[in-house]
Amino acid sequence: MNAPVHLPAAKVRPAPAQSLEKRRLQLYLVLLLGDVALIALGFATSGLLYRGEFGEFRAMLAGQLMLPLFLTLALYNGTYSLSSLESRRYGVQRMAVALLLSSALVNFIVFFARASTQLSRASFAIGLLISVLLLAGWRLIVSRQVQRRYSGRLQNVLVIDAGGPAVNLPGAYRVHAAQLDLRPDPADPQALDRIGSAMRNMDRVIVSTREEDREAWVEVLRGSGVTGELASEAIARIDALGLERHAASNLTTLLISRGPLRIRDRVVKRAFDLALSTIALVLLAVPLALVAVAIKLDDGGPVLFRQRRMGRANRFFDIWKFRTMRVDAADSDGAVSTGREDERVTRVGRFLRASSIDELPQLMNILLGQMSFVGPRPHAIGSQAGSRLFWDIDRRYSQRHSLKPGLTGLAQVRGLRGATETEEHLAARLQADLEYAARWSLWQDCLIMLRTARVIVHERAY
Repeated sequence: MNAPVHLPAAKVRPAPAQSLEKRRLQLYLVLLLGDVALIALGFATSGLLYRGEFGEFRAMLAGQLMLPLFLTLALYNGTYSLSSLESRRYGVQRMAVALLLSSALVNFIVFFARASTQLSRASFAIGLLISVLLLAGWRLIVSRQVQRRYSGRLQNVLVIDAGGPAVNLPGAYRVHAAQLDLRPDPADPQALDRIGSAMRNMDRVIVSTREEDREAWVEVLRGSGVTGELASEAIARIDALGLERHAASNLTTLLISRGPLRIRDRVVKRAFDLALSTIALVLLAVPLALVAVAIKLDDGGPVLFRQRRMGRANRFFDIWKFRTMRVDAADSDGAVSTGREDERVTRVGRFLRASSIDELPQLMNILLGQMSFVGPRPHAIGSQAGSRLFWDIDRRYSQRHSLKPGLTGLAQVRGLRGATETEEHLAARLQADLEYAARWSLWQDCLIMLRTARVIVHERAY
C-alpha cells in the first residue's frame, strides 16, 4: 500500500480497508511474549556458557528479577508502540534502554538487599548480552513481517480533499469531498453518515479544507472516534509546530519555533567547543604565527581580515580570517564569490584558501562563543546565488541561524563548499544545514569533524 488509493463515488460504504487496530494489538502481544521467552532463554544460556549448566539456578534468578522490571520500563518507554513496529531502529533503541535500565535496577536492589552472593555477576552480564542480541534479532524478524504483510505501515490513513492544500502521504487512502458529497454539516444526519462511512476502519483522518469550512470539519472530526487532523492554507503558510494551551489565561497559541538544542545540549556543546578551541590555539600558536609572517612578507598588508556575518538568533558578529586578497580588492559584503582564477587573491592567499588554513583564526570566534566547531557556515551579508541574495531564494534560509555558525558543517563534509554559482547550490547547502539542526548530537559533531579532514583540501576550495 505505497501509492494513494482513490475510492470511487459509488463505494462510500463499506470502507476500503479493514482496521489494523487488532493487528497492532496482536503484534504487541507477540512481541512481548517473544521478549519474555528470549530473555529466559538468554539467561538460561548464560548458565550453560559460564557454569556448563543450562538453566543454572543463579542465572535464572537474575533473569526472573530483571524480567518484571524490563516489562514495566518497556511498556512505559514505548518499546511496545506503533513507532517500534514501524521502525526497527526505534524499536531496538527503546528495547536496549529498557534492558539496561532494568539491569541497573537489579544490581541496585541486590546491593541494598545484600544478596550479591546469590547472583553471579559474570553469568548476569552474559545473560544480559545474549538477551540484547536475541531481542534485537526478534525485532528484525517482526519488522520484516510488518514490511512484507503491511508495507511497513500499521495505520489506515485517509486524506479527504475538501478544497484545501495538497496533502501527499505515501500509502494513504484519498477521497474527494465534492465527488462523494461529503459535507461537514452537523445538522444533517445523512451528510454525517456519508462521512462516517468514508472514515470507517480508519486510524487517522486528514481533512484538507478551505478556511470557511474549517470549524465545521472540526466538529465533525471530534465526533468521528478517530485521530483527526486539519490541513488548511493558513496553517500551511505558517508552518506551525503545534498548539500551546495556557490554562492561566485561557489562551491557545500556535507554536511557531523551538530551539533545536535543549539547555543541557547547549552546555555540552559549549564545553566541547571551549575545551577544544583552547587546546587548538595553544598547539597551533607557532604555525599561526608563521602564517601571519608569510602574509606580512607577501604584500605588507594586514594579517587578518574581518567581515560582518550573521550568527545565532539573527545577530551580527565579526568573523576573523587570514587575509587572502589584496587590500584594495577586499569585498566586505561578500557580494562577489571568489572564483577559481580570481585575480584578487594573493600568492600566499591562494595556498591558504586551498588548504583551508585561512579559516583558522575563527578559533578565536569559537573561544568567544560567537561560533562553534560544527554548525551551518556563516555566509557574508551580500552573498548571492546566481543574481539573487541568499535570503531571497528560500524562505527557510533564516532557520540556519537557530544554531551558532560553525567552522565546519554537514554541508562542507558533503562537498558543498566554494562559490554558490546557482540557486541549486544554495538549496543543497540549506537542506544539509537544516538536517544537521534537526538531528544534532555531540556524536554527530565528532563524526563531522573527523570527516572534515578529508575535505580540507578540496577542488572547490579557492
